[in-house]
Amino acid sequence: MNERLQPVYSGPAGSGALAEQRNRVLRNTYWLLALSLVPTVLGAWIGVSTGIMRTMGPGITLAVFLIGAFGLMFAIEKTKNSAAGVPVLLGFTFFMGLMLSNLLSLVLGFRNGSSLVMMAFGGTAGVFFAMASLATVIKRDLSGMGKFLFVGAVVVLIAGIINVFVQSTAMMLALNVIVMGLFSAFMLYDIKRVIDGGETNYITATLAIYLDIYNVFQALLSLLGIFGGERD
Repeated sequence: MNERLQPVYSGPAGSGALAEQRNRVLRNTYWLLALSLVPTVLGAWIGVSTGIMRTMGPGITLAVFLIGAFGLMFAIEKTKNSAAGVPVLLGFTFFMGLMLSNLLSLVLGFRNGSSLVMMAFGGTAGVFFAMASLATVIKRDLSGMGKFLFVGAVVVLIAGIINVFVQSTAMMLALNVIVMGLFSAFMLYDIKRVIDGGETNYITATLAIYLDIYNVFQALLSLLGIFGGERD
């Protein structure tokens, strides 16, 4: 799925060309990542305003999420090298904003809901800048982390699906804490891959880092809502 850049030059000239390509992919990734937040916010606003997601039961919501998210991610993979890649990615981020609206509506129902959302946003931004800074100074190859992180993500996904039906508060708390740590590590791994040239497609890179940010924000907002929500 992720292609690795194969050097075509040797010596200093080749090294310079390789570094320039990596920097260009990283710049494009960050620009597209910033742009992707716009449809996310729009989708979340529409979802909160209309309450469209609240009309669905947990089972239907889960089905819509799984079909929509994985379907759109498949479409992004198929279009990542074409002009349609960016619009499909932005459509995916709009959809993810819609899916976030239930949690946002719940948190905004607290007296201090707006503050909690801003705290979650600020905390997620802090995690992103910390991981991005760390990725630039770490010289060690982190590619070996990938398989362990992937297994962790699969386990979390399965546990999350189970908890949709079990509705265990303790399990939800544990999952949110694990998700924050897991996807913070994923963020470091994904950014480092771009810096090292392991990911050369900025659409694929943006998708990976966007999902990291999304999951950290969602987990942090859930925890803030549980422990810091003030009811009227």
